Amino acid sequence: MALDNKLGINDSAELAREEERISKIRAIELFETNFLSSLKSGTFDTLSKIHSRLFSDIYGFAGKLRTVNIAKGNFRFAPLMYLGEAIKNIEKMPQSTFDEIVEKYVEMNVAHPFREGNGRATRIWLDHILKSELGMVVDWSLVDKEDYLLAMERSPIKDIEIKHLLKNALTDKVNDRQVFMKGIDTSYHYEGYTTFRAEDLK
Repeated sequence: MALDNKLGINDSAELAREEERISKIRAIELFETNFLSSLKSGTFDTLSKIHSRLFSDIYGFAGKLRTVNIAKGNFRFAPLMYLGEAIKNIEKMPQSTFDEIVEKYVEMNVAHPFREGNGRATRIWLDHILKSELGMVVDWSLVDKEDYLLAMERSPIKDIEIKHLLKNALTDKVNDRQVFMKGIDTSYHYEGYTTFRAEDLK
């Protein structure tokens, strides 16, 4: 079953194709209008605005905190009851060095604040912080997709792998559209979300 959407699509594969197509159009607009330059790096408000821009044509929940608990495989993202507080704590995290920025990125991934589209929005958010603080971004074409997903799965316990992967892919091509667009490639996207009830946490 497909997620409820504004496009009236019931087939999940068809929805995924349309979601990718539309979100990439909106990402190009983000880049070409220089929309991010006016936003403060590292805040949830900025992440919410990015998510809304990418997905508001598709989902009614675009830019809004999720209202369900979600998991990927055996990993459960931040439970709803702690989500708001987790985001406040993430916003307070320092972001003056590469290590600090990646640690903040890892924590936002654990929070997974949206029902769908977290990976794409959060990678743009990460690059926005890196650009603002260090004058660098990630060239995602240099990051192996499988290595990335495995490193992200392990990052809440051990973040050395994801730091290594991303550090080796840093570039100063901060105004290169092709570099920017690789970050929302859906092949980096977590697939197979499941929802669960609060009672299941007990």
